Amino acid sequence: MSTATGMRGGLYVQKAEDLVLDGGGEKQYVLRLRDLPQEEKPREKLMKYGVAVLSVTELLTIVLNAGTKKEGVLAMSKRLLREYGDSAIVSQRDPKKIQAALGIPLVKACQVVACFELGRRFFKADGKRPLVIRTASQVFDYLKDMRDLPKEHLRGLYLDNHYQLVHDEVISIGSLTSNIIHPREVFRPAIEYSVSAVILAHNHPSGIAKPSEADIAITRQIVAAGKILGIHLLDHVIITKNKYEGVPAEY
Repeated sequence: MSTATGMRGGLYVQKAEDLVLDGGGEKQYVLRLRDLPQEEKPREKLMKYGVAVLSVTELLTIVLNAGTKKEGVLAMSKRLLREYGDSAIVSQRDPKKIQAALGIPLVKACQVVACFELGRRFFKADGKRPLVIRTASQVFDYLKDMRDLPKEHLRGLYLDNHYQLVHDEVISIGSLTSNIIHPREVFRPAIEYSVSAVILAHNHPSGIAKPSEADIAITRQIVAAGKILGIHLLDHVIITKNKYEGVPAEY
């Protein structure tokens, strides 16, 4: 369901605007990198078998190189991908946000951001066409990594006036009822990237797609702020493992 602008044949529709602005048990044994057999260590596997056989976790382990006193590099890599989400961490350009959300050292967060920025720049150099998002089902397909996340994530998809995805950002991690979302956190990237529309999405780990009262209240607040800025909130989609539902925002 579209939140602010209505739907036309299932497609998102942006209205013309004059202004475009810019949630104590037993100690568990944790497998560490040094505990793995030599032939199972990511770097050794890469050299022996080639990069194609490595998982995303193993590749990230090589990038991070070492963990901390509290957390081994293998466990850190798994947690980064599990709690932040694959496509979200690829799109995140601010290492301080990764540091704050997951409690890893800033230097590690910088390594992650730098790694994916290199990939992003080479991807652009290939001349591949940008992603176009026009429906809630496309949002659901694009954000498939959110379906199994253990915590609630609020994501912002920032589109130009041709509905091309310009930027993807994790706005918040944590329950929307306990983690207050301010409009400035939603619209700061919109202004930074000079987009004309935003789609919000967040997951419900409970598996229940029905919007809560808090979901509706937050969405209405964002719609009102967007009208002032001239930036459309096209939709707010709730994602679960097997389905999705839009948050109504009509007054």
